[in-house]
Amino acid sequence: MRKTSSLASLLATALLAAGLAAATGIAHAAEQAKGPTVSRALAKPLKAAQEALGKKDWQGALTRLGEADAVAGKSPYDQHLIAEMRGFAYVRLGNYAEAAKNLEAGLNSGFLAQEDIPTRVRALSQLYYQTKNYGKAIEYGNRAIKGGFADADIYTLVGQAYYVQGDYRGTLKFMDNYVDDQVRRGQTPKKQSLELILSSCIKMKDDNCATGALERLVKYYPSPEYWKNIMYSLFRAPDRDDKVLLNTFRLAVDVDALTRGEEYTEMAQLAIEQGTPGEAVTVLEKAFAKNIFTDEREKDKNQRLLDAAKKSAAADQAALAKLEGEAAKAKTGGADAGLGKGYLSYGQYDKAAAALQRGLTKGGLSDASEARLLLGIAQLKSGSKGDAIKTFSSLKGDAKYGRLAGLWAIHAQA
Repeated sequence: MRKTSSLASLLATALLAAGLAAATGIAHAAEQAKGPTVSRALAKPLKAAQEALGKKDWQGALTRLGEADAVAGKSPYDQHLIAEMRGFAYVRLGNYAEAAKNLEAGLNSGFLAQEDIPTRVRALSQLYYQTKNYGKAIEYGNRAIKGGFADADIYTLVGQAYYVQGDYRGTLKFMDNYVDDQVRRGQTPKKQSLELILSSCIKMKDDNCATGALERLVKYYPSPEYWKNIMYSLFRAPDRDDKVLLNTFRLAVDVDALTRGEEYTEMAQLAIEQGTPGEAVTVLEKAFAKNIFTDEREKDKNQRLLDAAKKSAAADQAALAKLEGEAAKAKTGGADAGLGKGYLSYGQYDKAAAALQRGLTKGGLSDASEARLLLGIAQLKSGSKGDAIKTFSSLKGDAKYGRLAGLWAIHAQA
């Protein structure tokens, strides 16, 4: 997993430590009447250390701070200043382990200004993550979250810290809560957060979890690659009949998730068998246009299938007018649903939506759920996105088409 913040960011944070030391006015702190003061014995070495920091002589500053640390009878405030300046010097030297140890001591000393605590807590979480002390990174990250001063990088860092420790269940719980909270507030979750959830599901070998994570990814960050993974899980689903399979192919084609020649061939064959040869023509022509078929025998086979589909489609289109008359007279909706399916296969989406709606209104359909799914597809393709989403949502919980309808709804909102 990639780190959540640059070292430049850490350096900027650590500058606060130097700023605090400078603001204290070490040179004349012993003369202050109010607040904590530097012990007289420490004033000279601490001033020398501060001057070295100002000259970017980090190692020299550490030498002077070592001298200050060796002075007997230091006050807690003296120790605080030594830790703060050491922390800053170690950050600039790239020694993040020592930097974290000293900046943590500065935080816990009780002398750090209240307004600087949020920045320091975040910096410690980042520093400990850099040094692979993931337990401490999580500790300070969660402290920032509970304190209400965590930014998006801290949430991601904590999730990653759980992940690299191998605590995938902890990662999932933490990131799920974070993403759910963002969604409740109307925010778009970060792609990195959703990918971390998906990766945790995969590590746990939890297929249902991975499927849900993928569905959230395509909802907010639709891409053919995510859709291909989702479609793979759909094609592996047990107990699906040929109607469900064809409708699965319909979604796969629309989201550009078909990649293999045999997939296009199988869809075309199913379409012909189920009375939508126009759909077979469209699918095969798309495959040829994309040069999906590379083997000559495969090309010949699919060209013959395309020719047969075109012949069937011509006869089918000629029969649509007759079917219109039959559907108008029918008291039940079967003929209207069939007519709507035909119109849909030829790209006549407005007519398809009207016919399917009439069929559903009349009732008596052999597969009302499929007709409702096709109605949603026709509505979406005719530009009625809102109506399509409502139609897809009405299939929520349907045993055969509920998940497909949900994915169509996600696709419609992209």
